[in-house]
Formats: sequence, C-alpha cells, structure tokens
Amino acid sequence: MRKIVFLIFFISYSNAILLFDTYDENFFDKEDIKTYVMSEKLDGVRGIWDGKTFKTRKNNPIFAPLFFTQNFPNFALDGELWIQRKSFDEISALIRTNEANNTLWKQVTYNVFDVPNACEEFKLKECTLLNRLEILQEYLKKYPNAYIRIIPQVFIKDKKHLNDYYKNVLKNDGEGLIIRKNSMPYENKRSNFSLKLKPFFDDECKVVGYIKGKGKYENKIGALLCELSSTKVIKIGSGLKDSDRENPPKIGSIITYKFNGLTKNSLPRFPVFLRVRE
Repeated sequence: MRKIVFLIFFISYSNAILLFDTYDENFFDKEDIKTYVMSEKLDGVRGIWDGKTFKTRKNNPIFAPLFFTQNFPNFALDGELWIQRKSFDEISALIRTNEANNTLWKQVTYNVFDVPNACEEFKLKECTLLNRLEILQEYLKKYPNAYIRIIPQVFIKDKKHLNDYYKNVLKNDGEGLIIRKNSMPYENKRSNFSLKLKPFFDDECKVVGYIKGKGKYENKIGALLCELSSTKVIKIGSGLKDSDRENPPKIGSIITYKFNGLTKNSLPRFPVFLRVRE
C-alpha cells in the first residue's frame, strides 16, 4: 500500500481539445434545434490522432499496433477508442498497459466524431461538422481501414425526436448522447454548442488530499479531497472500492466523478467516484 499523506495543495489544469458541456432541458428555448445533430456518446477512451501518432486527452502516447493504424490519414482526427457498450474497463486497461501486441486491439475501433483542422487544411467553404467528417469519408474510400468508423450524425427534428432517440440509446445499454451545432467549427475548449446528455452529470477534478478512514476503513482512506475547476474542494467517498482505498489515486491525478445536480452553493450533489482519467 502506498504511503498516504493527508494534505491539500492546488494545481490548475487545462485541455487544448474540444470538451463537451452538459445539456440542459431548457437549452433549445433559445437555440434552433434543427441546426443541431445528435449521436450516441460512446464510453471509450478519447484518442487524438495527430496525423502520425495517437495521444490521450492528457497528451500521453497511445501505443496502437501497426495493423490498426495502417492507412490512417496524415491529418488530425478526434474520436473514441472503443470496444462495445459497457466495456470501458477493458479498453481503459488496454490503453494503460501500452501493449501494442495485445490481441484485444483486434476488437477495438476508432470512432471519429471530428476532423479538427479540416477547415483550414482543406479550405472548406462551409466549416460545418458534416463537411469536416466528409473529408475523412472521402479519404477512406481511397485508403480503407477496417478500424476507423465515423460516428453517424443525425439532424434533430424536434424535442420529441431527441428524447425518443435518447431513450432508445439508454434502452440498449448506451451511455447517452452528444448534441452538436453543425455549423460550429472545432473548438479547442469547453464548448457551449457541443453538449452531452446522460442520465447523470459527470465532471472531473484534481485529487489534492485524502481523509483518513474510520471503522472498517481504518488504515485506509475514507474519502478523496478533490479540487474543482472553480478551485473549490469537495469530498468524494462514495464509489471507492476497497482497492481504491488501499491504493488511492495519486495526489495530482485527475478523476472523473458523477453527481446529481448542484447544491444551492453550486457544489456537486452526492458526488460518486467513477475512475481515474487516463
């Protein structure tokens, strides 16, 4: 068991890729719903193809086998490395082990939801999401790759169409939806026009300390102290397995947690630990 030090310190963090905001049911009161597209949100590992190599959200290398990346384009792609629904632990473990010769790679697909630099590189007259994805679609006609898939984007007709599509995804064990404004360019930040719709909210925070456990958790941690992007610190104890309490996420690591809305003080309500972000 790692030595646990109970302390708090603060480090800021940021991302230079598209991040999805949380969908609010009143969002389309001011937005034209017919200008948005929806797609299934895949619970995989975010993979950024920079034209030569794969990287994670945190800019760490992903060691994919050569057969997997054969015929990959020399332009950037953004998407999810995915196996199937309810298989996040498998794909996450595969990426963490950095084993390019692992046979599990043959079950992985790279599901692309954007071509980040297409508008500039290919001088698109209309910098829409569908036009950017069409660049990849045309490329794959000349240079096929069985492991690259373009995530289908469906124009939303109305709220009933959106809700029916969402319910069908959940019924089939999907995680939720991604909702994006087709006319928006790729944004290297958290976008107000790229949203995620899930049965619960989730977010990320930075582990800055621990709370010592009591009772059956004596000599283990009772909860994580986690810094939000607002610099506020919350306590997360629910969702931790015994193995997490014995070997908790390292200080400074980024974790994903889910919660049921916000309190009157704008803090996550009932936060539950999900996983360490890779």
